[in-house]
Amino acid sequence: MKIVSINAWGGARHDALIPWISEVDADIVCVQEVTRTPRGSGWATFSDGERTLPQRLNLFDDISSVLAGYRSHFVAHDAGPVTDRDGTRWRQDFGIATWVRDGLPIVGLDARFVHLEFVNHVDWTVEDRPRAALTVTVRDPSSSRIVSVVQLHGLRDPAGKHDTPARADQARRLSSIVEQMRSTSDVVALCGDLNLLPTSATFQVLGRQGMVDLVGEADTRTSLYRKPIRSASYLLVSRMDAVRRFEVVQQPEVSDHRALLLEL
Repeated sequence: MKIVSINAWGGARHDALIPWISEVDADIVCVQEVTRTPRGSGWATFSDGERTLPQRLNLFDDISSVLAGYRSHFVAHDAGPVTDRDGTRWRQDFGIATWVRDGLPIVGLDARFVHLEFVNHVDWTVEDRPRAALTVTVRDPSSSRIVSVVQLHGLRDPAGKHDTPARADQARRLSSIVEQMRSTSDVVALCGDLNLLPTSATFQVLGRQGMVDLVGEADTRTSLYRKPIRSASYLLVSRMDAVRRFEVVQQPEVSDHRALLLEL
């Protein structure tokens, strides 16, 4: 079973991202920074007062269009206004999504917030935006294992990736999810842009649930990211003996984040 995780940067590198996703041949595709605007397509501009970024109006549909034969699950963290190239304002959902290949029976689904609750913004804010974790549990026909894949886009703090009380609370909630999944699954994988330093206490909290981080201090940013802190995305597993291969994908550069690839 092949699992990939990528923070898609709202689809800013759409022309590279979409071909890569269509060709990577993963069984489970976990994507963070997914936009969804019903009836919308093409390009939009996002602004939160700190950053103004190009992104896709409907990255969820963009990806779904090249993943025929997959089932998709999208969870919105929050929603707010964006403007398309004609100057029209749209109400856009922002969150995470997981695509599962049809050959993998889905035997469980779980989505819950680990920081705050859904917010419909009049204007996007910089701080304290909600975050949810999405879990799909499948039966792997090749091994007969029950595998739970949890993904998260961890809360962002403009002050940095250091530990905070909010991140400690997020870690406790995430640990509770992992504990529940471990009770019914043979393998649990946790992936995503966690927005943490490798020294974060979050890894100790998850370690008490038997989760082992495969990334450590590896650079998970591409050349498109100019800031000095190069840690962001992580992938953890509950059983090292189930890992066949793990890779931080350096090429192609489909985002300002590098993709993570795991084969069980």
